[in-house]
Amino acid sequence: MKDYYVGMDVHKASIVIAVQNAAGKVVMQSIIETKAQTVRDFIKGLHGPVHLTFEEGVHAAWLYDLTRPLVAEVVVCDPRKNKLLLSGNKSDRVDAQKLAHLLRAGLLQAVYHGEQGTRSLKELAHSYDSLVQDCTRVMNRLRALYRGRAIECPEQSIYDTAGRAQWLTQLDDKGARLRAENLYKQLDALLTLRDEARTQMVSEAAAHPATQILQRVPMIGPVRAAQIIATVNTPHRFRTKRQFWAYCGLAVVTKSSAEYGFTKGEVYKKQKKTSTRGLTHNFNRRLKEVFKSAAVTAGVRGQFKPYYEGLLAKGMSPESARLTLARKIAATTLAVWKKGEEFDPHRVAQQAA
Repeated sequence: MKDYYVGMDVHKASIVIAVQNAAGKVVMQSIIETKAQTVRDFIKGLHGPVHLTFEEGVHAAWLYDLTRPLVAEVVVCDPRKNKLLLSGNKSDRVDAQKLAHLLRAGLLQAVYHGEQGTRSLKELAHSYDSLVQDCTRVMNRLRALYRGRAIECPEQSIYDTAGRAQWLTQLDDKGARLRAENLYKQLDALLTLRDEARTQMVSEAAAHPATQILQRVPMIGPVRAAQIIATVNTPHRFRTKRQFWAYCGLAVVTKSSAEYGFTKGEVYKKQKKTSTRGLTHNFNRRLKEVFKSAAVTAGVRGQFKPYYEGLLAKGMSPESARLTLARKIAATTLAVWKKGEEFDPHRVAQQAA
């Protein structure tokens, strides 16, 4: 049977499809509605193994779950890696053809999509993250309202319900005072929703066996464990801790060139210092926030504190020490999750020494 390589350019109302055979010839082009039954009917009309690709986006999770049982392979590709789509002519048909070509050549960078077992937890984690960001946004607006009038705002006291009347009396302008009242009302509503979303997320995560395993690691509580499971889905995606560091935004980008030379016909590696370019810019923001915040807390208290203090004693700057500590917590979390074993504080103490 013939293999088909299908590229889909997905939009809100329509999907433009290009189908190539194993020789790279476009054998079919079509435009269908962005509807589940329409997509199913099209794929079932291709008689043979189907390899399908489309870019990560709003419809990616829905389309992945829809098509995965119907085809031999689904590749949800990273649009930031598809440089070919930026060159030459640009249209929906051309993009679909280029996607099919890249899929057939094996040149696509896949974006991981897990099984449906964590789909509910993912949605609840998105809800919680959005509400946390909304609360922060309203708090910043409220603080800016007072700071713009040279009114000092001590930490957190401006948000307390007890002293709000006193804060409002400091605003002489009627419009500013009414705006502050509206912001306080908005903040109260968002804080209530945020707490509900957190409870829902933690409750959903409790049904996953990995939750208890992850909470064995210091500084990984119910909320952070739920966020990690919702994002990672399975630790076996990552072969080594270095791959996990890159995904969490904790990996250092290095650049080197002309590394090798020849002496008397034998190759050798030059003793050149590798240049660094800071941390990777392609990472999961939720996981970076989880492990960075865990490192900040672990540097003050807990079983990782001696490790952090040992790094400082060796002359490492506080910023580099926190990064190293975040990588240590991330690597420990991955190892404990993979092996399902207990956290061993003695190993951390030995490494700190």
